[in-house]
Amino acid sequence: MTTLAITDGQILRPDLTVTAADVLIDQDAGDIIELGSDLEADADETLDAAGSLVTPGFVNGHCHIAMTLLRGYADDKPLDAWLQEDIWPAEGELTPEDVRVGTELGLLELIKSGTTAFADMYFHVPEIAAVVEEAGLRARLGHGIVTIGKDGDVAREDARTSLEIAREYDGAADGRISTAFMPHSLTTVGSEYLEEFVPEAREAGVPIHYHANETEDEVAPIVEEHGQRPLAYAAERGMLESEDFVAHGVHVDESEIELLAEAGTGVIHCPASNMKLASGMAPVERMREAGVTVGLGTDGAASNNDLSMLDEARDAAMLGKLAADDASAVPAEAAVEMLTAGSADAIGVEAGRLEEGAPADFAVIGLEQPHLTPPHDLVSHLAYAAAASDVRHTVCDGQVLMRDREVLTLDEAAVRERALEAAEALAARAGQ
Repeated sequence: MTTLAITDGQILRPDLTVTAADVLIDQDAGDIIELGSDLEADADETLDAAGSLVTPGFVNGHCHIAMTLLRGYADDKPLDAWLQEDIWPAEGELTPEDVRVGTELGLLELIKSGTTAFADMYFHVPEIAAVVEEAGLRARLGHGIVTIGKDGDVAREDARTSLEIAREYDGAADGRISTAFMPHSLTTVGSEYLEEFVPEAREAGVPIHYHANETEDEVAPIVEEHGQRPLAYAAERGMLESEDFVAHGVHVDESEIELLAEAGTGVIHCPASNMKLASGMAPVERMREAGVTVGLGTDGAASNNDLSMLDEARDAAMLGKLAADDASAVPAEAAVEMLTAGSADAIGVEAGRLEEGAPADFAVIGLEQPHLTPPHDLVSHLAYAAAASDVRHTVCDGQVLMRDREVLTLDEAAVRERALEAAEALAARAGQ
């Protein structure tokens, strides 16, 4: 057994208290052995956390990782116009190699901002999985299905691909990759395909992830065509189970909140994307009070425009107060819980907590900066003051991915160079 000790720091415990403690890790198993004092002598290697807060690795519950190549490509439009006029045409030009390069850039950004696990809906998933394995992160991956504008055979093949990808890649990267069946949304995938393939996903034991109630324009068509709210429509098609999770949930009513709570279906709140696209304000406080598991996600870098989960926690707390018209809504503790255990529970990965026997996924946040001084309340600082650049070290599955801001599993300079070249070529092909 090879061991690693994270020494001389303060740790954020599952009850959100902060105490001084070392962390001893079994690197072979990827688990936490012990939380205590003076553990350095028992370790083969150490990672200095003096003047720092050791937190669970952050969990990005919903993104489209390779959209880093489209960061800043098209901004300041409502969702439908943004997708149809800019994003979907550009994505139609993406090659498998583009997706690989965009994923490298995205995972580099995740590691540098303390994120150790993420859920991703995209295409060319084998390329994404290969980079996840190389970079050392934890992920739940799936092929996003869109059937609108496609004939029956092509649409059915798209759905079949999502199911096959989910079966093939579950457990890849030494178990760090899990999967899901991923219809893009309830309005972009025809009901006939949901009715055909959701039962197959259930039979295969594959969770389901999709966008739901992101905008009012995603609600109205379901109500008009089917005479019921979107999540009732989803429930009738077997898409609202405890292992499932939906993205956004901005325009959910009380009946849908009740459905989510009863089913145990998680919701991934993406506040920055929702604000930028003027999609609305999700009722996060009401969902949490009802017992819904709520996590956080960045969405894609084209609609955010970064992948910092610390930014997302701050946005969630601020927007949650506006949505509830209550300054006490979505307090710092709730934002930090959603950033870590909430997102992990929602997407169904074992992460988000620092305790003996748990996966050794960490972010080490340096506290010796003016914007983190004085240290009255470190949970408050995580929610309201900390930045991605404050992350000193990142550890996932017991392996050090970043030490003192140097990423060890990816070549940062080479990744950025490839991404710049790929993005320029993509924009040229897409006509921008």
